[in-house]
Parts: sequence; structure tokens; C-alpha cells
Amino acid sequence: MSTYQFIENSYILPTPAGTYYAVSTDSDDKTRMFLLGLLSQSSSQALTQEFLLRATQLKTEQEAMELLYRAQGLGWVQGETQPREAPVGILEEALPAILGKLSSSRKVLLVDNQGLFLSAHGFSYELAEELSALSADLSSLYQRHERLLKNNMNIGASAWALVNSHGDSQLGVWPLYIGNSQFNLVMTGVPQFNQQAFVDLVWILSKRYLELPEYAPSSQIVA
Repeated sequence: MSTYQFIENSYILPTPAGTYYAVSTDSDDKTRMFLLGLLSQSSSQALTQEFLLRATQLKTEQEAMELLYRAQGLGWVQGETQPREAPVGILEEALPAILGKLSSSRKVLLVDNQGLFLSAHGFSYELAEELSALSADLSSLYQRHERLLKNNMNIGASAWALVNSHGDSQLGVWPLYIGNSQFNLVMTGVPQFNQQAFVDLVWILSKRYLELPEYAPSSQIVA
């Protein structure tokens, strides 16, 4: 049997890659739910066996440690020596500054799947409304053809893009699945998701829309 060891005094949080995995699909696999659960907390959690069992919702310590070890190997979780607090402030006031960091063009829009735009950076109000309606249509289109794309063609991605002759995205729509809610990120330019701002976006949305229990603070990532 494989054995694992905690690195003491490490506070666990999903990486940008882990965060993207957690919200890019609506599947209910254990790893995804574990990552989302971490982002529903008020701060990053110190890692102990008791915490890990509760957070993974697995029956044995061995299963929980294997899930964590696999997530760490994929670069989906990271340990820090100090706890990190969730973004604070009123959602509507905090979002624009976060959104502006997620694209090279700094033109980013957050929409719900009904086409209501929640926040925007770099777009006029009128354009934001029109792009919100477009993203809702694309969400509906994907849902109608999801079986073809995922099952028949084995395409796991659900983002859409308008591309130029080189295949570079000119306008992209990325769905974010958080609990029972779906949001769309609409942007021009090159997406810049591999940074803390993307984690903060999902974190602040998860705190509002994901109904999971607060994990009790604990203390000690797998080595």
C-alpha cells in the first residue's frame, strides 16, 4: 500500500489550472467537487487528515490521500505557508477589476446562462448587452449538441470562439459551472487564466452561489 506524508503547516488552495478544471465542466466527479469545495471557504485551509476526509467526502484516509496526491501531480492544488483569504467586498464592485486581468485586451464580460450580464470591463453597456445575448445563444447551442461533441467526438471542451485565418480567437466564450449555476466569460484578445485573478473570480462566485458547508479550520501538502 502506498504511503503519503503531510508537509506540516501547509494551506491548500486550487491552482489556476485546478480552478479551470473545476469550473469547465458540470460533472460530479470527486476531484472536481473537492476543488470547488476549497473555493467555497472563507480562506485557504490548513491540511490535516480529518479535514481531507471531510473535504473529499471519501470513506478512507487512503482514498482521500490518493485523490490529493493525484490532484497535486496534475498541478491542480498548491500548498502555501500562510493562509490566503477569499476576496472580500461587494460582488458587483469587486468583479470589474478582477475581470480586467483575464484578457490581453482587458475587455471581459461575465454573463449568466440566461443572457443577463453581471459585470463588464472594457465594454460599453450596449455592447455588453448584445454580447450577453450572443453568449446565451451559444450556451443553448452547446446544450443541444453536447452529446455529439462529448460522446461521439470525445471533445471535452465547451468554450466557443470566433477565429481569424490563423486560428487565433477574436472573440471567445468560456462557460463556468459553479454549483447549479452557469456563467459565461466573454472576451476579446488572448485569455489569461493562468493567474491568481482567475482563482479569485471563481472564489468570489463560489462564495455567493455554491452551497457547501464551511470546513472547520485545521492544521498541516502531501510529499
